[in-house]
Amino acid sequence: MTSRPETSGKLPLTDLADMKRRRERIVMVTAYDYPSGSLADAAGVDIVLVGDSAAMTVLGYESTVPATMDEMVMLTRAAVRGAKRPLVVADMPFGSFQISDEEAVRSAVRFVKEAGADAVKVEGAGLTVSRVLALVGAGIPVMGHVGLTPQSATMLGGFRAQGRTSARARQLLDDARTLEQAGCFSLVLEAVPAPVAARITEELTIPTIGIGSGRDCDGQVLVYHDLLGLYQGREPRFVKRYAELATEIQDAIERYAADVRSGAFPGDEHTYSIPDEDLAAFLSGSKAESETEA
Repeated sequence: MTSRPETSGKLPLTDLADMKRRRERIVMVTAYDYPSGSLADAAGVDIVLVGDSAAMTVLGYESTVPATMDEMVMLTRAAVRGAKRPLVVADMPFGSFQISDEEAVRSAVRFVKEAGADAVKVEGAGLTVSRVLALVGAGIPVMGHVGLTPQSATMLGGFRAQGRTSARARQLLDDARTLEQAGCFSLVLEAVPAPVAARITEELTIPTIGIGSGRDCDGQVLVYHDLLGLYQGREPRFVKRYAELATEIQDAIERYAADVRSGAFPGDEHTYSIPDEDLAAFLSGSKAESETEA
């Protein structure tokens, strides 16, 4: 197992482009609270993404769309407290940037000022390019996201791979170039055929972060709950589970419940003592008080 050498302080944003040039793979994982941010930090990841996937994995919605700015700011603030070294990127939820450039900047400022995020991520190209220009112009680093964009999955025909025809592949490449020119410091490629993602990665000077887009991207990202086996919903084919924690957690809770019901928990080792003389005085005093009241 390999990990980045320990360094003090926050990973500089400019290091990502250097990592691409050195062909050093970038590791990104989602996190949504202090414990997951802390564990990602301790594991040595490079980027923590507070993804709007939290709508499904943490908040119990059926899609990412219902996530609100207030919810995402709260989750980002918690993750930032734990992730001291990695760059923390906040996912702009649906409705926080689509309306106008001004609304996009207003939302992004909240992430940076209220939550302490280092950067924000926006989905799509087209009108999103205008938003990227506005955000970068306001001094806020932006990560782009093309391919399967969950917030607009309905328009894309559902959660399916993108760029599987020559025309769509060329459009993805054009979108990627446009987002780079607009000032994105990196780009997520989701559910893009591996050869197409490889070509996009080769064409861009900014690093690409793949999710379901093959090994030739400059880095990879997975959802925290997916890789740990915590999320029991729909699992994309590109997910690799490194643990099955949901099963272990349920088993632990079941054993705890059984111990409570049988009286096995708490044991003497889980309780606090009081000196015998103090206990005697307490009990005698309580008895006397009870008799007086009667």
